[in-house]
Amino acid sequence: MSAPDLDERPRRTFAVISHPDAGKSTLTEALALHASVISEAGAVHGKAGRRGTVSDWMEMERARGISITSAALQFSYGGHVVNLVDTPGHSDFSEDTYRVLSAVDSAVMLVDAAKGLEPQTMKLFKVCTLRGIPVITVINKWDRPGLEALELMDLIEQQIGLKPTPLTWPVGESGDFRGVLDRRDGGFIAYTRTAGGATRAPERRMDPAEALASEGEAWSRAEEEHELLSADDADHDPEAFLAGRSTPVLFGSALLNFGVARILDELLTVAPGPGPTTAVDGSVRRPDDEFSAFVFKVQSGMNAAHRDRLAYARVCSGVFERGMVVTHARTGRPFATKYAQTVMGRERTSVETALPGDIVGLVNAAALRPGDTIYAGPAVDYPPIATFAPEHFATASNVETGRSKQFRKGIEQLDQEGAIQVLRSDVRGDANPVLAAVGPMQFEVVQARMQAEFGVPIRLETLSYSLARVTDAAGAEMLAGTSGAEVLSRSDGTRLAVFADKWRMASVLRQHPDLHLEPLPAGVV
Repeated sequence: MSAPDLDERPRRTFAVISHPDAGKSTLTEALALHASVISEAGAVHGKAGRRGTVSDWMEMERARGISITSAALQFSYGGHVVNLVDTPGHSDFSEDTYRVLSAVDSAVMLVDAAKGLEPQTMKLFKVCTLRGIPVITVINKWDRPGLEALELMDLIEQQIGLKPTPLTWPVGESGDFRGVLDRRDGGFIAYTRTAGGATRAPERRMDPAEALASEGEAWSRAEEEHELLSADDADHDPEAFLAGRSTPVLFGSALLNFGVARILDELLTVAPGPGPTTAVDGSVRRPDDEFSAFVFKVQSGMNAAHRDRLAYARVCSGVFERGMVVTHARTGRPFATKYAQTVMGRERTSVETALPGDIVGLVNAAALRPGDTIYAGPAVDYPPIATFAPEHFATASNVETGRSKQFRKGIEQLDQEGAIQVLRSDVRGDANPVLAAVGPMQFEVVQARMQAEFGVPIRLETLSYSLARVTDAAGAEMLAGTSGAEVLSRSDGTRLAVFADKWRMASVLRQHPDLHLEPLPAGVV
């Protein structure tokens, strides 16, 4: 299948992931700035008059200065089409991050130079390794005091198990960032500050002799450490990187826009393009096979003027053409792609065609859920996205009884998006669903969105449960009326037995040794 306006430039699709406050959304903005997609960058906690980052569009994100939902951006750079997905940094939204990692070919991991490998950073590295996603590491905030560069390399190798292979090396210790040594040609890239870091930082290249004359001892130290790295076999090896044994490392400052262009350049050079995708039955769909796509996220409320719902689908194979009729694998029904868009934060433009690696927004796709597959030609169904074990539970009730219809609609929509897990039982009824979350901040998002998007203020009452297990009909009968335990049903039909704590569950198992309990995937990110 082909189209007259088909853009066959190579694709690079990656996620930006990090611990909260490592500068992830600021880096996303800086990358868009260097790709000339925007003319001026703005940090969430920037100076008066500076706008919020383009990828943080929810009011809560702008107010708190954190990302609480993923956002996709597509732009052109260096003869490529780049699909970038900014992810939530906070662990309470780990399910959203996990969905994004099912739809990218590589990841850029941001590490705070002062804090090193924080808990969320290490968990995200682990998830990328388990999923076979190559990771490029960016040491951010080198303009501020922090750890020594060699110490950070040791931490990565010892705690993560990946061999760090720096592509650039800082000239000047953390807090005195003058530029980087390009480890491929030995030259010096000097950076010049701009007002507030709002525009692209000018770069000047120097040969080693010029660098020594300009930077003196700082340059000599960088050269010595560069030689130590080479002696330790820490030079970039493409095969080891793609196999998940090493991670290329770059140094920069997203806030000052130092080193950002190099990050983009290296993504085009070392990061992999789209590859084959394995289906549930073990078959493989190659990028040049007939069309297929994987829905990794559903989001509504992005544009109050339209009140539509957007399904983010990553094209896995073939060519997408707007208006084509495809098959929805979960239902077996035809699905018309009449309205399709590319996304830039919450700004959208219509898209006519898309290739493997591209992320397409399908508008008002009410039938689609995260984890769904759509395809043309031979049937294919990609593995679903795991739903994590919730650890926090609360009942939701409508404060304004006259808006019960809007209440039901809002809860159902947030459930379909995967923003929250919604559990029900005959005893509680539809008027008091139980909301189950990986982290408590998900409850705040639900309350804010119910008010903003549906005009329904809701009341949440925390329940004493802290863990969940999958059970069956017999288990539901055994647990009926049991104190400190309850069986609730998810919208997909899964029965969840919830318990106050692990000791209560152990007590119940002693009373009912035949009780079937199966663990859910842990919220590893």
